[in-house]
Amino acid sequence: MDEIIQNDYVALKKHYWFAKGDEVLLLQMKPYLESFADEFITEFYQFIWNFGKTAEFLKDETIITRHRGKIYEWYLDLFSGTYEISYFSKLYKIGEIHVKLGLPTHYVNAAFNFVRIFTLSRIYQQYAQEEDLTERLKAVERILDINLDVLTSSYREEEIGRFLALSRIEKTLLGLLKKTSAYFNYLLAGALVVVAFFAVGLFGYDVYLLFSRQTSIEQGILTILGSLLILWAAIELIHEETKHLRGGSFALEAFITLAIAALIRKILIFSLSPAKTMDVLLYGVLVLCLGISYWLIVQTTNPRKS
Repeated sequence: MDEIIQNDYVALKKHYWFAKGDEVLLLQMKPYLESFADEFITEFYQFIWNFGKTAEFLKDETIITRHRGKIYEWYLDLFSGTYEISYFSKLYKIGEIHVKLGLPTHYVNAAFNFVRIFTLSRIYQQYAQEEDLTERLKAVERILDINLDVLTSSYREEEIGRFLALSRIEKTLLGLLKKTSAYFNYLLAGALVVVAFFAVGLFGYDVYLLFSRQTSIEQGILTILGSLLILWAAIELIHEETKHLRGGSFALEAFITLAIAALIRKILIFSLSPAKTMDVLLYGVLVLCLGISYWLIVQTTNPRKS
């Protein structure tokens, strides 16, 4: 690995126009930026706890304490003024650890965005009147971009290594599976559109029954409300599937929402009939179970509140 770094780190700094002057400026700002180290750590952890799965990687106090120490050390090293092979070797090792832990690159990119905003704002506050403010900001931008490049390179190398390790047949099957999955996703999206049109038809039919007096006003209104609820759930499901086609995660909770809407419509209709009391109770239990499932899914996918 050191041979690879030795060949790459000089070119990497050159590609980002990271020169000796940048190192000098970063070293000059080190005492000032070090004074914010504790504040940085506090705000950094408040930020990353908003990620949905941070607790999966920072499982106990021992791991958190060690991680805080590493982040603290990395923050101070940003302004060390010395960026040679030892510095880049440490970054590569950090990236490899991230890959082994399965930490998503999205988390790394988001964390760097926080570091960028935090650091640049402090520099602007201190050096706003200095003539070399722009150069100071550029120096920080460059070293952060270099750090992000090195860390994410571990992910690229891992992906390339895995792909190259596949046999020709495995690569062909992988490509076929991806295409098949894409076709079925489009088929699902089309089916959802058809469901939405049927929901519109159901709503129109319920309105017709109400105005033709084939149902009582009370039952007609409740039925219409149930149909609107199903239509809303179907539209929400189409919206989530569209995001999935664009690369987002599969929104299972949207399907649960549609099922809950259909059951609520049944409950609204059956609630008017005393003979359907047991059916209403059974549907109520199903809604409760689906509601708990929905809550559990949302809890595991939504960001954790600090």
